[in-house]
Amino acid sequence: MSTLDPGRLEEAPDVEAADPGGMLRQVASSAAQIREARRAAEEAGVAALAEDGRPRAVVVTGMGGSGISGDVLAAVCGLGCPVPVTTVRGYRLPGWVGAADLVIAVSCSGSTEETLEVAAQAARRGCRLLCVGGAGSPLADLAARSRGVFVPVRSVGQPRSTLWGLTVPLLVAARTLGLTDVPDAVLESTAARLEDVAHRCRPDSEPFVNPAKRIALDLAGDVPLVWGTSPLAETAAYRMCCQLNENAKYPGVFGGLPEADHNQVMAFDGLFAGGGSPADSDASLWGPTPTPPDNDDFFRDRTEDAEHGLHLVVLRDTEEHPQTAKRREASVELARDRGVAVTEILAEGDHPLERIATLIALADYVTVYLAITLGVDPTPVPAIQELKARIA
Repeated sequence: MSTLDPGRLEEAPDVEAADPGGMLRQVASSAAQIREARRAAEEAGVAALAEDGRPRAVVVTGMGGSGISGDVLAAVCGLGCPVPVTTVRGYRLPGWVGAADLVIAVSCSGSTEETLEVAAQAARRGCRLLCVGGAGSPLADLAARSRGVFVPVRSVGQPRSTLWGLTVPLLVAARTLGLTDVPDAVLESTAARLEDVAHRCRPDSEPFVNPAKRIALDLAGDVPLVWGTSPLAETAAYRMCCQLNENAKYPGVFGGLPEADHNQVMAFDGLFAGGGSPADSDASLWGPTPTPPDNDDFFRDRTEDAEHGLHLVVLRDTEEHPQTAKRREASVELARDRGVAVTEILAEGDHPLERIATLIALADYVTVYLAITLGVDPTPVPAIQELKARIA
């Protein structure tokens, strides 16, 4: 049974003791993953994928922390991508996929059963095949047998923590095919931004200046509705809910504007409304270090005196449709009018990769710190392992 203790986030030694699997270190490796994966993709010969011209479609197959790489690829390619980019999560390749298409199989371990099955189907249909995952794995063997390109990826611990190691080879392949413009300079600037987020969210940074710790304390006990304000930000919202599930063992509901205004907004009038943490936070305002509050009051506001209910987390893209921006403002006002706590997080950077990476990075830290304050080890996933054993 987990217990809420905000004091676990105060001192770096306490944080590290509550994170025996080193999930924070894994999250902090994101920048290094980008640099290492770019080199690995180029050395693996990803450029050869362009020899037969542009594919009719790109289909990414993967599960969990590996499958999200396909969503990030689609988000970075954007609505202007000249071919559709879709992700398959399951055992079957859609019937329309054939020799004119590129199938990218992503598995951090290289042994995910669903991914292997779909990749084998793609090979039988004569699709161009790119495989990304663990060296010496069944996926590597399949790529070799099918004359596909294989990019080895070094896991930093958990698949969900190896997101950028798994995603960058897909981005390098997409730019080779002329599907998106992600030059090395953008990969490097994104890595630099991830290093900056890691610095601001480091374990020895106190909760009143550490945006991830602050948001984790605000969320603790509430039910998060995580909304993105663009397709790109909605992908980050989905990722945040997955990380809430796996890191904090915590529920989360993701959505995106404008769609959430046609359904999820009604939850503001329901059973869980009106009880959110009283103190709104706004992690988009990462300015000068604020004046330290009285620690007793700071923590009491978030635990003893706080009722729990819905908590709207708005992941804001810097590029929003004008009507979506109006909807965001109105939705936030509507939530606050009904007593629903609101946290807004603003993307940073100009390039789509920078923007989605900064949203994901902060959310990753939030979910780990939420796990720690709840007394939950963020690294292991025992229910997943038990489920796998039951169906083996």
